[in-house]
Amino acid sequence: MTLPKEMTLIEITAPGGPDVLQPRRADVPVAGPGEILIRVHAAGVNRPDALQRAGKYPMKPGMSPIPGLEVAGEVVALGDGVTQYSLGDKVCALTNGGGYAQFCSVPASQALPIPEGMDWIQAAAVPETFFTVWANLFGLGDAHTGQSVLIHGGTSGIGTTALMLCREYGIQAFATAGSADKCAAIAKLGAEPINYREEDFAAVIAQKTGDKGVNVILDIMGASYLNNNLKALAMDGHLVMLGFLGGGKANDVDLLTILGKRAVITGSLLRARTKDEKAAIAEQLREYVWPVLSAGRCLPIIDKVYAYTDAAQAHARMEGGDHIGKIVLRVE
Repeated sequence: MTLPKEMTLIEITAPGGPDVLQPRRADVPVAGPGEILIRVHAAGVNRPDALQRAGKYPMKPGMSPIPGLEVAGEVVALGDGVTQYSLGDKVCALTNGGGYAQFCSVPASQALPIPEGMDWIQAAAVPETFFTVWANLFGLGDAHTGQSVLIHGGTSGIGTTALMLCREYGIQAFATAGSADKCAAIAKLGAEPINYREEDFAAVIAQKTGDKGVNVILDIMGASYLNNNLKALAMDGHLVMLGFLGGGKANDVDLLTILGKRAVITGSLLRARTKDEKAAIAEQLREYVWPVLSAGRCLPIIDKVYAYTDAAQAHARMEGGDHIGKIVLRVE
């Protein structure tokens, strides 16, 4: 196909609320060495997009100011040195930003072939969440068969992905949520729901595990949950932090519990990882998770689909907190 010179993208016109997301015409990007250019058909919406839009996400040099960390589409140009893909291949990819656009260039090592039977919308909901869950729950957290885990925000894109993979790999899962509907969705995914508005999650974990606690906690809250998370951890447990919706600075940390349980407290930002680190995660997904997706299991749960020019509505939906699963933009 002959590539157009221009495309429409969605830019952050100034730090602020969802309304600062506005369409703009811009040049189609070029695939640099080691990159592929993707004609985007769908793009996932993620919490870091909203943080970036609000001016609260640490942007490193080289990161695209255009939001969008995951896309699905077809390869329309190859950069120098790319041999693993051909023109017309259907791929999903973790981007370095720039996904809210008709075209996006990404390192070829961060792309994966779309699993058989998966449509554009589902495929766009895979990269950011599966890369994040794999690197953190199974990588940093070392979760494995026979263990128990607690997932905070159990109905988010990250949460639902984590719960599906726990069920796939024989890991007992608990998950927090704030409504009866969300708790029902968690139970459907084979996990034990905890309504944090009605119950103290640490007390529930103690009761359900015979005071042993869970081996791994995947946390998005940060400061407000820190000491309760420590209470809920088992001996030699891992607390893996992905976010800080409840505050980024913790005071009065229960150090004695950390010492007494030999607790490991860690966390990571996916976007800040190097190209090589992201490529390594992609290869692990290809080996361990892609066969599962190709068999039709652990498919992303889609909450709602918006036109990409309605990205502001998509962000408002995410920040409203009522969604269950992934919010995706359809790109025409």
